[in-house]
Amino acid sequence: MRVSMATSAGRAGQPNEDFFGAVPGAAVLLDGAGIPGSGSICSHGVAWYTHRLGGVLLGKLSRADGRDLAAILATAIDETAADHRGTCDITNPSSPQATVLVVRAHRGSLEHLLLADSFLVLDDQASDGPQVITDEREVTARRICSAPLDGVARGTPEYDRIRDSCAEALRARRNQPGGYWLAKDDPQAAYEAVTGSRPLQDVSSVALLSNGASRIVSPYGLTDWPGVLHLLAADGPADVVHRVRQAEACAGPNAPVPDDATVAHWTHLPRSEDDDL
Repeated sequence: MRVSMATSAGRAGQPNEDFFGAVPGAAVLLDGAGIPGSGSICSHGVAWYTHRLGGVLLGKLSRADGRDLAAILATAIDETAADHRGTCDITNPSSPQATVLVVRAHRGSLEHLLLADSFLVLDDQASDGPQVITDEREVTARRICSAPLDGVARGTPEYDRIRDSCAEALRARRNQPGGYWLAKDDPQAAYEAVTGSRPLQDVSSVALLSNGASRIVSPYGLTDWPGVLHLLAADGPADVVHRVRQAEACAGPNAPVPDDATVAHWTHLPRSEDDDL
């Protein structure tokens, strides 16, 4: 098992709210949701939450006890919530939360679990091209809730009023049936995750990208998903992050605000239970 990674904070002087870690046979990527002005809700902050939850997940995955990924995530969410339930308003919609991507080699299969908009890219030799897996429900909810902003001029009081209304509508869909799901305070969210598996023998490498890093494909269109795998094989994760930052620097005023960007590349996957991870 070989894993390389690169990460970059979206804003200078601000903590990186992404988290990545790996243990033999498994890897975890979290992308924290930073809510402005949430310091009075949770004194710890989003970066603390993602690192805490990520560490708990890795600890449980390292036991290699074969538990279902959703059950592992549910326990990790519950334990992390307990760590700050007594000091913070964790049920508040703006309290720290995170997307989750877990991938694990287990019993001849490569298993995955995703909550929200990170990206898993499998170099699947049994398919015509890479298999790209994400949880599209947050993006869909955001598109629906943002529709009232279409055609409204940015920087105007009307735009700001509608944007605030859209943000409130999006929060109302979070961790609700028919909406989208994130890791936060409710362990049951884990059982709403997108899950699946592939035969290990068909997968030659795995890439994990946070939403900020996936911008190399959309919206910037610097390459496609096969191109991402080519860049990773040739120059590693740091090159992908660097290209995203270059695109952001050249983008116009209507471009997305720079986001934390993390990329990990897992190669030399095991082919059997006896293989050295």
